Amino acid sequence: MELIKVSEVSYIYNDGHQALKNINMSIRKGERIAILGPNGAGKSTLFQLFNGLLKATSGKVSIKDLPVQKENLPEIRRSIGMVFQDPDDQLFNSSVRQEIAYGLMNMRISGQALEDAIAWALKVVGMQGFEAKSPHNLSGGEKKRIALASVLAMKPEVLVLDEPTAALDPRGVSKLVRLLNSINRDLGITLIFATHDVDIVPLLADRVYLLSKGEIVLDGTTAEVFRHKETIRQIDLRLPRVAHLAELLARDGNLNMTNLPLTIGQAKHLLEDNTSF
Repeated sequence: MELIKVSEVSYIYNDGHQALKNINMSIRKGERIAILGPNGAGKSTLFQLFNGLLKATSGKVSIKDLPVQKENLPEIRRSIGMVFQDPDDQLFNSSVRQEIAYGLMNMRISGQALEDAIAWALKVVGMQGFEAKSPHNLSGGEKKRIALASVLAMKPEVLVLDEPTAALDPRGVSKLVRLLNSINRDLGITLIFATHDVDIVPLLADRVYLLSKGEIVLDGTTAEVFRHKETIRQIDLRLPRVAHLAELLARDGNLNMTNLPLTIGQAKHLLEDNTSF
């Protein structure tokens, strides 16, 4: 099922800056999609078109066959859950419980159903027992989990995350990647995330749209996109570190391979197959 359709979409800001140009995109239910690109590529602008925070200058954006326009926004925003890059932009209540309850109460959920939804969302993100704490006193990783819980509580079909690993330490990144994959796998929620962190893309995406200066320059499976090494480097990105190491070993004649490994697991299998290494 096609959940999101973007057709020939461009967006020009009031100052004349063209943030997006002729974007075409199709996202199906259950997919894990990375919008990969350097800073200023247009990733955040694209996301704001999904739920009507911005309106396309030209072209059409549809969510579940509904055009993103004023009369459809309530239904669209129930389907699309947005998690901002900086959780401080999303968290504004005095307690974790109030934070998660806010969106639910706007959906007229109350009583035991409200309490059950709050408890469920906190359990999903591993933050049980934090109900009375102030979100503003939590660590960066904890804030991201609470922001995620506040969106998950409303049971969206699509989870859209802008730079989900920004400002997280390596352990926090690893935890978040596992959590997001479990949300996709166990809850069937479609994941779309924008990032310039190439190392998380093979761990968290089935397909990639590579964005540069407002245009899609590549799209395909994760493996297909990362085969275009020169294109990636030309737009000021790089290969995942595991792939770059394998590339150097192959260049020096120490490794035989047809496809670059993108994860540690893939590299392990490759090295096991290269018995002479």
